[in-house]
Amino acid sequence: MLKRLWLIFAQAVTVALAALFVISTLKPHWLQQPRWPEATIAETARQIALPPSPPASVVRTGYAQAARAALPSVVSITARKAPSRSAGRARDPFHFGFPFGPRQPRGNPQLGLGSGVIISADGVLLTNNHVVEGASDIEVQLSDGRQTRATIVGTDPETDIAVLKITLPDLPAIGLGDAANLQVGDVVLAIGNPFNVGQTVTSGIVSALGRNQLGINAFENFIQTDAAINPGNSGGALVDADGRLVGINTAIFSRSGGSLGIGFAIPVDVARQVASAILKDGAVARGYIGVEPRELTPELAEALNVGDVKGVLIRSVYNDAPAAKAGIKPGDVLTRVGEQAITSPAELLASVAALKPRSQVEVLVQRGGKAMSFSLAVGLRPPPEQRQRASEED
Repeated sequence: MLKRLWLIFAQAVTVALAALFVISTLKPHWLQQPRWPEATIAETARQIALPPSPPASVVRTGYAQAARAALPSVVSITARKAPSRSAGRARDPFHFGFPFGPRQPRGNPQLGLGSGVIISADGVLLTNNHVVEGASDIEVQLSDGRQTRATIVGTDPETDIAVLKITLPDLPAIGLGDAANLQVGDVVLAIGNPFNVGQTVTSGIVSALGRNQLGINAFENFIQTDAAINPGNSGGALVDADGRLVGINTAIFSRSGGSLGIGFAIPVDVARQVASAILKDGAVARGYIGVEPRELTPELAEALNVGDVKGVLIRSVYNDAPAAKAGIKPGDVLTRVGEQAITSPAELLASVAALKPRSQVEVLVQRGGKAMSFSLAVGLRPPPEQRQRASEED
């Protein structure tokens, strides 16, 4: 039986080989791979080809264009000052960008590392006062590698703004935005030279507006942002999504000196007003009436018998100041300056500062149960050190 099966298999193989030989001899094209017409191949290729890459404007998302527009206008600043016992300016919990770097050996000059922004093609720069305060030599480096020395045109410690001047050709001035139109949630970029590692861009949003009573400056109206601001960013640019300047980076809230996502910038509107005054007059002239206010609490209002009136309590009046000459006394509740209603010490400070020195203004106060009006000759706000001496004398 097995022999018979083997014989059948051998015969089948022989027949198959014979058939293959005949076909390969007489009809060889039957054994070739089928060839598709070239038109069919091209059509198939078109059907399976990958789609072309989209334009770069579609592929890239982010704010490269805004950064490109603003980066050339932001400079790095190195300020040298005489040796000091203090190792930089920092008030817990606020650190002001460590303008003069880490603690250095006594007797050695201190180096302040910060940033600045070119706001005009003729070489006017904005930075923070604390970056250049007390500096004897200021060096500026542009993003294109050029270096030059800068001179101080003027400073305003009460807003922490300084105006510098450099002389170089073809300076790239940044476009100025409108901080008044900023809204919480708007995207912003912080540009500076953090930790002296080189020009750096960080992104975030506007976290809050109108931040004040932080104890950083006398006049506070900060933009708060979570864009990382670190030591060395002080004086740098806060720009909007179009690359326009909306603020000057000033301070961070930090226990360690690094960014915790709470940074503060001076609105460009404030910086522009200060710069204009400095460039025109060499200093900022603000109004002054010579009072020291405090919040009017319900308990104080009851004790002073002024009812539910809204205003601020006059805690003291400086000798020979406009308020003293007009007859305002400690214990009065000041409710209005000119046309501006006053409900807080910050409002009083801002309203009086906006007055022109040597102008006249009507001030309303509540003294006990009686409303009173005084006409004041507005004075010129003295420098902080003079006000401090006057306060100590009183």
